[in-house]
Amino acid sequence: MEEKLNKLLVIPILGVIFVMIGYQYICPAGSNSCHFSTGEKLSDVYRKHSWNDIFVDRENDKDGSSKIQSKFNFTDRDLERRIDFNIKGDDVIVFLHIQKTGGTTFGRHLVKNIKLEQPCDCMPEQKKCTCHRPGKEESWLFSRFSTGWSCGLHADWTELTNCVPVVMNKKDKKNVQRNRRNFYYITMLRDPVSRYLSEWKHVQRGATWKTALHTCDGRSPTEDELPACYHGDDWTGVTLNGFMDCPSNLANNRQVRMLADLSLVGCYNLSSMSEQERGRVLLASAKANLRNMAFYGLTEFQRKTQFLFERTFGLRFIQAFTQINSTRASSVGVGEGALRRRIEGLNALDVELYEYAKELFLRRYQYSRQRQHLEERLRRRLARKRQHTASASQRRRLEEDEAVGTTEDYGSQVVRW
Repeated sequence: MEEKLNKLLVIPILGVIFVMIGYQYICPAGSNSCHFSTGEKLSDVYRKHSWNDIFVDRENDKDGSSKIQSKFNFTDRDLERRIDFNIKGDDVIVFLHIQKTGGTTFGRHLVKNIKLEQPCDCMPEQKKCTCHRPGKEESWLFSRFSTGWSCGLHADWTELTNCVPVVMNKKDKKNVQRNRRNFYYITMLRDPVSRYLSEWKHVQRGATWKTALHTCDGRSPTEDELPACYHGDDWTGVTLNGFMDCPSNLANNRQVRMLADLSLVGCYNLSSMSEQERGRVLLASAKANLRNMAFYGLTEFQRKTQFLFERTFGLRFIQAFTQINSTRASSVGVGEGALRRRIEGLNALDVELYEYAKELFLRRYQYSRQRQHLEERLRRRLARKRQHTASASQRRRLEEDEAVGTTEDYGSQVVRW
């Protein structure tokens, strides 16, 4: 009896040992891959691990973006960007072009490098292209290279959102009440230090952008609200220290200013609130507007920018984007010392915005890659299923044909008898 009892105990003990050994192979020590909390959905697990583990695009991940640590709490709504862009209807892409962010290159991609049923008509020696909808004399793109600076030179978010609908209706002779367009805003951002140095080099060569309107709440700023940084026609030859010494230099935190709703801080009237409060409001507004834009790209990630734009709008580029790391800004050696710290201090808001934008951009890229990967797997599975169904149907037809043939053969034999 005791021997029989021992045999009965051995079986479950061996079973437990087998399960433990198997678990160690599947879920080695230190791994989180098999830890599920109560009620946790598969999609939650997938999203939690995907940032570093599930899908890494090795070809485009030389920058190590897949290993970035999460600092901000983005939702699926923040990450998902798929727009059913109706180029034949009333949808319009609006490009907010921030100085020295690679916007000129990206703007040319929009008018010359997209596969379209009716490509933009770009004539030699002309700066603007005609980008009409198929079969209509209406523009689907609002940008420097399609509609020109219709809302002012390098118009910002505050200017564009108030100006674009009016300008587009005048150009296309549409009634605002009868025709409600969908405007999809897009932009490009760049590392703040590189962008700042690039703008300094551009100004040093004679650029001014003095014809910019800076319209806010229906008017441009007064000279007292926005004092000039130089006397004369331009600021040619300015040193970097001279460029940094001007407190009203719009190069400082330019990306935040151009993406924020300036009416929230009294436009260019600096006396309406403290500098700290003004910065806080502008940064929060810029983050919100950037997050809610249809799309934005980063100069430092050209291939990822191309992928996300194509994924967002369902449009395809003819030629791949190229990454150019050797620029005028890169030739300026600022190192990691006091000079860099001063530039970052002058652009503290832009530095924080770019950190936010970079993580959101890379998360969107990973999210879109995962979705694409899953969609491709689903397509392959459906194709195999259709093929299996077709094969099964063909087999049934052959079997039915054979059965009919056999019956007719037998019947003929009966007739002969």
